[in-house]
Amino acid sequence: MALKNNNLALILFNCLLLSSLLVTVNANRLEVEDQSTFSYVWGAPDGPQNWGNLNPNWTLCGTGTMQSPINIVDYRVTISPSLGGLITNYTAAPASIRNRGHDIQVSWTGDAGGIVINNDEYKLQQCHWHTPSEHTLNYERFRMELHLVHTNAQEDIAVIGILFRLGAPDPFLTYLSPYLPFVDTEGIDLGDVDPSLIGIPGVQYYRYNGSLTTPPCSENVSWTVMRTVRTASWSQIRALRNAIHDGSAGNARPIQPGRRTVYLYQPTSLVSEM
Repeated sequence: MALKNNNLALILFNCLLLSSLLVTVNANRLEVEDQSTFSYVWGAPDGPQNWGNLNPNWTLCGTGTMQSPINIVDYRVTISPSLGGLITNYTAAPASIRNRGHDIQVSWTGDAGGIVINNDEYKLQQCHWHTPSEHTLNYERFRMELHLVHTNAQEDIAVIGILFRLGAPDPFLTYLSPYLPFVDTEGIDLGDVDPSLIGIPGVQYYRYNGSLTTPPCSENVSWTVMRTVRTASWSQIRALRNAIHDGSAGNARPIQPGRRTVYLYQPTSLVSEM
């Protein structure tokens, strides 16, 4: 009887240990929330080239083979109408805005809907901005990039990237502008916010498998970079930069090496016109 109890206890212990490991692994796959432990200053001890050495959980930042961001070159992409149009089902939900140190983040605490990729649903978690853009198109870097971060039930990540050049003000940033001078690490409640206000531009998009662009640089990210470039005003971009700690250095990770397979979704009608 004692032997059976010991075996049962051992089984329970192993189950608890496995559960804790899974939680740890999943947690390490998501973006770190304490951004004070790294910087974007190239050449600094905590700069992008050294992220992989700052924390044992961040080794992929230095050793990964599918790191993001990348330069997307049109003549190298594979046109794939079979990817289908981007399916979104966003809905208004409680949200807050917070300064994470290197970026401004809007987080949804309720069910704000999400996107569907390969029949798998990814729920929207948060969005944040990088200035200048992290991805480049045909070697062109833009003034800003918005990331909408989603996760599925397995904690895999799907990010939509929207690029911005200087121009007319962005409506979503106009909505948030009263909060930017006052937002801190504790955050400010925004009430219900509809992610549809962000506006997904156009129907064409690039798709590739990559990584988070911040530590731990997990390589479990399906990237959707919209081909249509939006506009934001200089005052909006400056307000985002003034609110964080990076100033003129910006908060964009450098382009990562290695050629990747990138697909371009175009409706069949557009492909036939090329």
